[in-house]
Amino acid sequence: MARVAVLGAGIAGLAAGYALAEVGLAVTVYDRADRIGGKLRTTPMDGPEGLADIALEEGADAFLVRQPEAAALARAVGLTVVHPETGAAQVFSAGKLRTLPAGTVLGVPGSLRGLGGVLSARGFVRAALDLVLPAVPFAGDPAVGALVRRRLGAQVLDRMVDPLLGGVYAGAADQLSVAAAAPALGSPGRSLIRTVAARTPAAAGGPVFGSVPGGTGAFAGAVAAAIEARGGVLATGHAATGLSAEGTLWSVAFGAAGRKRRELFDAVILALPAPPAARLLDQQVPAAVAPTTPYASVAIVTLVYPVGMPVPEGNGFLVAASAGRVVKAVTFVGNKWRHPASAPVVLRASVGRYGDESELQRPDVELAGVVAADVASLTGISSRPIASRVSRWGGALPQYRPGHLDHVAGLRAALPAGLVVCGAAYDGVGIPACVRSGTAAARVVAGHLGG
Repeated sequence: MARVAVLGAGIAGLAAGYALAEVGLAVTVYDRADRIGGKLRTTPMDGPEGLADIALEEGADAFLVRQPEAAALARAVGLTVVHPETGAAQVFSAGKLRTLPAGTVLGVPGSLRGLGGVLSARGFVRAALDLVLPAVPFAGDPAVGALVRRRLGAQVLDRMVDPLLGGVYAGAADQLSVAAAAPALGSPGRSLIRTVAARTPAAAGGPVFGSVPGGTGAFAGAVAAAIEARGGVLATGHAATGLSAEGTLWSVAFGAAGRKRRELFDAVILALPAPPAARLLDQQVPAAVAPTTPYASVAIVTLVYPVGMPVPEGNGFLVAASAGRVVKAVTFVGNKWRHPASAPVVLRASVGRYGDESELQRPDVELAGVVAADVASLTGISSRPIASRVSRWGGALPQYRPGHLDHVAGLRAALPAGLVVCGAAYDGVGIPACVRSGTAAARVVAGHLGG
């Protein structure tokens, strides 16, 4: 039976492993860490009574259900998809919390309705010009910021789009590719309002986000269990340090120098971030097409407050980079996931933007204190946290530069038969995108092996 190695046990690697096991291939999913799941990690929090029974996310806390891949995989491995409370999205910008109108895509509005609550009168008039400005195509793949600024003006970019992209990518709109980071915005140069309006009618109503009982960590665990139930193997604590061809097979080296061991496989899927993937592919592809995606580091700071402490309505809010705050997003976890009134109050804040990660150099206790002060000034919460946790994710979020998709296409075209790449480094952040990428990689391998 053909043997396949999947290097990386994040959700992309797990999805690939599951798809391979489903068609009867002998698959082993490796990860250098001592746990599977990558950025899907759900753990109880030490401290106040009542938290042990609540799933607290240290990384991704939900997935889009309007992109069906994650929900479909969850159901395939026997899980029920649950949905958080929904509410109007808010952003802190120009000194106050503002409610984003419904029907936006990455902060780009599908109509003028509701923009008056976010933009100044001048900003509103400038945004409305998008409906009458002629279509002026960009050459190639522009940055999101350049496109939005040309069509809708600087206020829409600053108050709506940049906060959304900061939340998703921890990056700036002026550095992110339209084609890779915001493909829903359509052909660059045309009316963005009309493009979004044409793409969102079917999205009205129904849940936007989902997860599974026990959190996203339980999702990763269920996929891993399904791989093992189909004869696959999960191997944690295995760092791949080398990759070479041996005839028609691929040799993967594991372990440090002097303690290396090698195993042979008929095919290898690299479900790894760009830097380790580039090191393994150093001898396999030309340097011009090697993975080069830069990454932003972030931290999730979980703050716990006394039972019954009042919090604002809604699920939370985003923070514009121009606001000059440490936090870039705040989630009222109890509101979002319907925690019982008897449970301590939990807030989750995200910190870190690409190119401005100085706050992440603070020690955990200091960073938690700075975040708590920021949250208090933004929300009016007067209570002090009774517990906190800082979860750090170094090099977590890829930054798709203009031209990213062409670079990825060049890489994939240069890969020798039997080598495949997948994951957030190439095909999009978010759980559904990673599941889609991993599943597609498995199909390529199965086709190569005749499975």
